[in-house]
Amino acid sequence: MAGSARPAVDRMATNAHDAVDRIAAVAAQAADSLGVKGDQLNDAQKKFTAGTRDYVREHPAAALGIAVAAGYVLSRLLSNR
Repeated sequence: MAGSARPAVDRMATNAHDAVDRIAAVAAQAADSLGVKGDQLNDAQKKFTAGTRDYVREHPAAALGIAVAAGYVLSRLLSNR
């Protein structure tokens, strides 16, 4: 009886290994894709920060006005009425 079950067990083990290999390949591909997207987001953040810094240096009064207005709007939105 044990001899007749061995081929079925081997077949199930092979199928399980194949499934794990496919899942690992998909996970590796997803990790690579997330790494690329993370790098793109870091680059975009650096460009945005540099642009904001330049704007504040060129227009300090406008930047201060925008900051005050944003603070006021946020305080109104977050206040408990």
